[in-house]
Amino acid sequence: MAKNTTKLHGKDLRQLGFTDDKHISLALDILAQRELRRLDKGSALALLRDIKEDPFKYVRDSTWRPLAQELVPQPSREVRLSPDVKDYRRYGDSFIEDGARRQMDTAMQLPITIDGALMPDAHQGYGLPIGGVLAVDNAVIPYGVGMDIGCRMALSVFDVPPRYLEQRRDELKKLLHNHTRFGNKEVFKTPADDPILDRPEFREIAVVRGKREAAIAQLGSSGSGNHFVEWGIVDITAEDNDLNLPLGQYLGLLSHSGSRGLGAAIAQHYTKLAMNRRPLPPEARYLAWLDLDTAEGQEYWAAMNLAGDYASACHRDIHRRLSKALGQEVLATVENHHNFAWKEELADGRQAVVHRKGATPAGRGVLGVIPGSMTAPGFIVRGRGERDSIQSAAHGAGRRLSRTQAKQQVSEGELRRLLRDQGVELIGGGLDEAPMAYKDIHQVMDHQRDLVDVLGSFQPRIVRMDAGGSGKSKYGGE
Repeated sequence: MAKNTTKLHGKDLRQLGFTDDKHISLALDILAQRELRRLDKGSALALLRDIKEDPFKYVRDSTWRPLAQELVPQPSREVRLSPDVKDYRRYGDSFIEDGARRQMDTAMQLPITIDGALMPDAHQGYGLPIGGVLAVDNAVIPYGVGMDIGCRMALSVFDVPPRYLEQRRDELKKLLHNHTRFGNKEVFKTPADDPILDRPEFREIAVVRGKREAAIAQLGSSGSGNHFVEWGIVDITAEDNDLNLPLGQYLGLLSHSGSRGLGAAIAQHYTKLAMNRRPLPPEARYLAWLDLDTAEGQEYWAAMNLAGDYASACHRDIHRRLSKALGQEVLATVENHHNFAWKEELADGRQAVVHRKGATPAGRGVLGVIPGSMTAPGFIVRGRGERDSIQSAAHGAGRRLSRTQAKQQVSEGELRRLLRDQGVELIGGGLDEAPMAYKDIHQVMDHQRDLVDVLGSFQPRIVRMDAGGSGKSKYGGE
């Protein structure tokens, strides 16, 4: 009997881009045939790579026809959207741009869609609009979760009066310089260790395994764009606040960031996989989904949860470093995330996968922080469990201008004057994140009075954002 010299396994094929267990099994079965057993491993891999890249060449090959036919794209596989848009709620409808409404309408035509809602901070994105909430049946949409998986807010409230901000402003600025890192160029020389890095997903999932070293380096750092770490004044205004805090003002530390390069790699990999699996019309192509009863669906779900936990670990490290350097007691913390999918029960009792892309969980009693801008207050909130909004609320003020529009319409002088007038110092940042680029947070909150109760506010005073690796700013910071 001929000796089998290929010694291929499923993981070898997955590294070539084979993701369907059926295709992997079929390829290995064909390779086990007598006439192919003498192929060395390199030749077998080269052959399979060629079949994967151009299956049309092999549809008449008697040996490889069964696999090639499975791999040839079928035009008839394109999923048709429903001609009818399922009804969904829009909060602050006149406040929401047409592009976001059109994207949400498309999402409500998917055959897997059960329910949806659009938050008052909504604006156009990819796939789901930012501020979109979508409940679907036994599936997950990678781009319905988004690129920055598990992006979140984290607030620490200190046993320190707000006058500390003015008395020791230079010291607090220095702490932000020394104990935060932003963007792709800044990392700590000695990254923190965290149990998250020992999770089995870093060994078992290929795309995750490939990002482990980057995840180690980026632990405790923040992204670019609208991500920030800032000192400010917490004002507790509700006696019943679930934080065990007396009414009054405190020093606060607020951070906003996500899962860094790890989350982006997961999103890109599984979005491409979903788009290949589930071809959709052009207007819906980024809404391609993975069924949760498939291996790839389960793999994405595990990777998504890992990325969310990694984002939490980053915030934990940010607050640990700054709290230790400050040398003050933390009285209370609040943390909440968006850009995620949850398994939840809907109002009618059905089980669903709820995607909140730029939307805050607002189940009854759930605490969260909804930020404004670098000069506008954020709000500490408690969810009311409103079923019409799928127990969700806005995740921020929401953009009024795109990044390009902000750079074109806002001058450096305008931003500098606004920061000065509002008593805010900005370290890093840029015109694309100018407060003028955002909606009025007070109007956003007015449109969701039925969704959350306000327990207090956070007013930024010293803000650090990405400055392209320079750590400097033209707008009032060093």
